[in-house]
Amino acid sequence: MDALAIIEAELTGAMLRAEANGAPPKLAGAMRHALFPRGARVRPRLAIAVAAACGATEFAPAIAAGAALELLHCASLVHDDLPCFDDASLRRGKPSVHAAFGEPIAVLAGDALIVLAFQTLAHGCMTHQSRLAALTLITAQAVGMPSGIVAGQAWESEPDIDIARYQRAKTGALFAGAAMAGAAAAGHPADPWRGLGEALGDAYQVADDLCDAAGSLAESGKLPGRDAAKARPSMVRERGIEGALDYLDQLADAAAASIPACPGRAGLQALMIQEAKRLVPKSLARVAA
Repeated sequence: MDALAIIEAELTGAMLRAEANGAPPKLAGAMRHALFPRGARVRPRLAIAVAAACGATEFAPAIAAGAALELLHCASLVHDDLPCFDDASLRRGKPSVHAAFGEPIAVLAGDALIVLAFQTLAHGCMTHQSRLAALTLITAQAVGMPSGIVAGQAWESEPDIDIARYQRAKTGALFAGAAMAGAAAAGHPADPWRGLGEALGDAYQVADDLCDAAGSLAESGKLPGRDAAKARPSMVRERGIEGALDYLDQLADAAAASIPACPGRAGLQALMIQEAKRLVPKSLARVAA
């Protein structure tokens, strides 16, 4: 299975439906700008990988759920880049949505991507309606209150922040949702997979902190140094570079160990460890070793 090609096809189909019947062209262009060209598509890849490890033979629900989570992730980036939050002018090596289209369209593009996520999930589960309720609940919990990505963004406005809770919501929630959605899409209980998603999400957040502190524009596609400039919580600020690298290794091991018993457990464990190593900025690879 070429997971990336399948994910791109699903997202392309979703955008084509959103653009149909005379949709506002500027808004449609902003949504496309946020979605393409692709990022790593880690969350939908995780959903599909978990479904495969659980022995799924029909992947439409996992693909739809993964695409929905990717749309929500992209929506969060559009809003996160806005002047009222990060004021970031670059994303994935190109102008952020508000820099290219203006703030009003950027706000609407983020909103529209959120709605499109749930439209995509419903559309993909039309012939698998028994999976739809569970996948909708998992997806919504990964986004909303009390511990989804909206809550994670809100913690940045609080005077006192528990960094682990903040990062678990801001980054880990969508990863937990992806792992749980993959299991639910395959007809397996979702809750045992939460630990994998949360550990992997924590690893990605630590890696993002490392990229911000020691990475480059070429590696991450965005300007480094934003955490320090905005005085945001960061594992690098809390533990230092080497401490953050050690913690990333621990999280990768925890993610692999947390995978529940399933037919594809060994292969999924190897994939998780490989993925975590890929996250370390090249300039720090020698230190990480």
